[in-house]
Amino acid sequence: MILLVKLLGAPSRLHSPHIEFLIAVELTSWEELRCRRPQSHSLSKAVEDRLRADVRMDAAVGGEEEETRQAKEMAAARRRWESLIREQKVKVLTPREAGYAIQLSNKALLDVRPSTEHEKAWVRGSTWVPIFDIDKGSDVGALSRKITNFAMGGWWSGNPMLAYDKDFVNKVEEKFPKDTDIVVVCQKGLRSLAACEQLYNAGFRNLFWVQGGLEASEEEDFPREGPQPFKLAGIGGVSEFLGWTDQQRVMASKEGWSYRLIFTGRLLGLIVLADALFLGAQKLGPLVQELRSH
Repeated sequence: MILLVKLLGAPSRLHSPHIEFLIAVELTSWEELRCRRPQSHSLSKAVEDRLRADVRMDAAVGGEEEETRQAKEMAAARRRWESLIREQKVKVLTPREAGYAIQLSNKALLDVRPSTEHEKAWVRGSTWVPIFDIDKGSDVGALSRKITNFAMGGWWSGNPMLAYDKDFVNKVEEKFPKDTDIVVVCQKGLRSLAACEQLYNAGFRNLFWVQGGLEASEEEDFPREGPQPFKLAGIGGVSEFLGWTDQQRVMASKEGWSYRLIFTGRLLGLIVLADALFLGAQKLGPLVQELRSH
């Protein structure tokens, strides 16, 4: 998913449009985080590997100087997030632990995912305050970023351009007192970690981060509402339509041939449609030429 994350610069530069979108991540695996209790090395590797892809993508647009700048900001963000975990300013929970925590205690669950993911599946009783949501800007810069996002894979993943909500912290403050125990979750784990940093800087001190996000959870971990399983809430686009995502492959291995048959039918239908359009174009060409000759 393409995430334009405005959280890689120093906090004072957070709202600078120049660094608005630095993280483009497809957090496909957080297995290296599951077996640890705050270990900075594994967190460092998990975050760095997945942030590096965005530096390469944006460098293709902005050049070598842009790549260097973004790499520095990426490293700075990684160090800050490592520090939050290492110093236990933010406590780490597995999805199962988080599920127990909100059911057996008075901890609140804060869902910071964008609307495109939240509308597919959400935890019953959770509070939704997205740290990023669909970019509704219509200026030249916003349109350029949207076109770039689509061309760089948005058409395949289905993920829209996202923009940081400058009022995120204020909205959370309206929902919770600062001494509330808050479990912060997103789809894959990175945006919620960025949200924890913002909330900690604003004075929240009882923060818990769900490693791996809802995608790492099992259905029994949280009471779910919405039309999709948690694991499928972060996919979309052509890849979802054809069933060519890792999440759908895992589900197909559990559901069996009937699940695969749906996507096989879609693929065959797409091939037939492409052939029909090709043949139609071939027949249309001579007809146009004949009309022009008259």
